[in-house]
Amino acid sequence: MTFSLVARCADTGMFGVAISLSSPAVAARCAYARAGVGAVASQNVTDPRLGPATLDAMAEGRPAEAAVTAVLEGRDCTEYRQLLAVDADGGTAVHSGPRALGLWSAAQGRDVAAGGNLLADEHVPQAIVDGFEAASGHLGDRLLAALRAGLAAGGEAGPVHSAGMTLVDRVPWPVADLRCDWTEDCPVAAVERAWEVYKPQLDDYVQRALDPFHAIRCALKRKRWAEDMPDQRLDLDACLAAYTRNAAIAAFEENRLGRLAPGVLADLVMVDGDL
Repeated sequence: MTFSLVARCADTGMFGVAISLSSPAVAARCAYARAGVGAVASQNVTDPRLGPATLDAMAEGRPAEAAVTAVLEGRDCTEYRQLLAVDADGGTAVHSGPRALGLWSAAQGRDVAAGGNLLADEHVPQAIVDGFEAASGHLGDRLLAALRAGLAAGGEAGPVHSAGMTLVDRVPWPVADLRCDWTEDCPVAAVERAWEVYKPQLDDYVQRALDPFHAIRCALKRKRWAEDMPDQRLDLDACLAAYTRNAAIAAFEENRLGRLAPGVLADLVMVDGDL
């Protein structure tokens, strides 16, 4: 019923999971990742406890293989479970119980593991690994290219209806958690479209959480990474207007928000240093 992969970007240390299934909301139940630790997919008669438990075991210093072994030891019904893991060093592990549904298989590479059950073809996981290793660019791009390769190789034996991708990187929340929980069309395509929109904004969403004044400083100094465009710098009044009065105008709320005036709502912020 499922095909998925867990992977690590060797260049950035980012982790991710991409998954698709015929049942609803697969990513809500099967995908787990933790920055600096690893990524896990728990699937086939899914036990959602296995994902966090495997991440905890890897956080304690166990490599993926040892973590999966430790988590499954003594548990009931492991013969039904399928568990994929990748650790902080790029090591991978796969457990596929002998009573997994239908045609099941798995494949592993450096920094990537793929697996599936109720598959249309036993070579689907290897196609996923090959697709990941052949792709380049952002980890999200590579995950979706790999999932697409698995779909092209046959995917699940029946039509898939949900898909998702989770990415973690340096902060304690997912930097991307994109899902299509149900569609009669292709859910992988739906997640691809969401990623196309989300990817250019990913770093900004993280930066806003860590430092909401970053964008104002960028506008003042016109610097981003090594780029310097002094001719495009804004003065402080223009920057603040962009985030207050002009933002209200853009939202058609200028009569209610964005100005210091009687009857108008405004937030007062005290800054403890120069922007």
